[in-house]
Amino acid sequence: MFQALLTFLSDFALVAILHVMGAGSFPKPLSAKEEAEQLRRMKNGDRNARNILIEHNLRLVAHIVKKYCGNPNEQDDLVSIGTIGLIKAIDTFKADKNIKLSSYASRCIENEILMHFRAKKKNALDISLDETIDTDKDGNALTLMDIMSSEENLIDQIDSKINLEKVNNFIRSLPKREQTIIFMRYGLDGSEPLTQKEVAQALGISRSYVSRIEKKVIQQLSKKFS
Repeated sequence: MFQALLTFLSDFALVAILHVMGAGSFPKPLSAKEEAEQLRRMKNGDRNARNILIEHNLRLVAHIVKKYCGNPNEQDDLVSIGTIGLIKAIDTFKADKNIKLSSYASRCIENEILMHFRAKKKNALDISLDETIDTDKDGNALTLMDIMSSEENLIDQIDSKINLEKVNNFIRSLPKREQTIIFMRYGLDGSEPLTQKEVAQALGISRSYVSRIEKKVIQQLSKKFS
C-alpha cells in the first residue's frame, strides 16, 4: 500500500507526510486568503503550493479515518488511502465551482476509503463463493455459488446498502420541513407512504408546495448520485 502511495505521489515528499502523521500534530488549516493564494500559485505551476495545500489538509484524512477505522491494524492503510483521496482532490479542485476545498476534499477522501472497503468485500466474496463447502449426493464438490439462488447477488446487496446509506444521510441533512415531507411521501420512517395531497393535509400546506419540495429534492439526489 505504501509503495502504491509512493508511486502516486511522485515528487511529493512522502516522508514529510508520514512524519506529520506519526507526530500526531497537524499544520493548522490555511485561512481562506492563504488557501486562495496557494491555489492560484499551484494553478500557475508552483509544485510547492500543491504540497502546502496537501499538508494543511492532512487533518481531514485523520478525521475521516477515525470515522471508518474499527481495527487499529488497518489505520496505516486507511491513512495511505485517504491521503491518495486528498491528493486527488487537490489536483482536481476547481475554485470556480462554488464549493469549499475542505468539503470537496472530504468527499474525495471518503470516496477513496469507501471504494477500498467495497473492493475488500468483493474480493472476500470472490474467495468464499469459489471455496468448496460441501459435496453433493454423487460426491461432487459444492461451492457457495452452486447453492445460492440466481436471484441473490451479494455484491449488489452491498452496493445497494452503501447507496441507501448515502441517500439516507443526504435526506437527514435537509431542512426539517423538507425532510418531513420526503419521509412522509415515501414512508422512510417505517410508515405507509402518503400521497402529496395527504402530506399537504397533514402538514397544513398546499399540495403544490409538497410537489415543489419533492421535485427539488429528487433533482438534488439525481445530481448528487448521478
